[in-house]
Amino acid sequence: MATPSKTPPGADPKQLERTGTVREIGSQAVWSLSSCKPGFGVDQLRDDNLETYWQSDGSQPHLVNIQFRRRTTVKMLCIYADYKSDESYTPSKISVRVGNNFHNLQEVRVSPPFCSDFLLTVVLLNDVELNVLRPQCDC
Repeated sequence: MATPSKTPPGADPKQLERTGTVREIGSQAVWSLSSCKPGFGVDQLRDDNLETYWQSDGSQPHLVNIQFRRRTTVKMLCIYADYKSDESYTPSKISVRVGNNFHNLQEVRVSPPFCSDFLLTVVLLNDVELNVLRPQCDC
């Protein structure tokens, strides 16, 4: 999660962070998951290691909730998923909702269906809820 100034579309978030164009602010948030398997939780979701990941252990919807303690403007959210690593759990569709609290979340983006590796970049503001709409790819 980053706050950019003027971010070129399709740019690499890590490269933008190195050049000072964006800064990572996810550590300022409280992260929670609808469920997770042991060893596949928030730490693995956020650790910058492409070999580790979050894996839900419950019924749908599968949610990632990101809350900031104070009002925070978030201008970009980047999500990486690797369908080839685990096609049964990699989401094929993601909904992003934002708001000032959980009671007024509004959907700002629904990703198109995908069946390959992807980096989803979303422009958004304030509290964030990610909703995995389809965890298995039907392509």
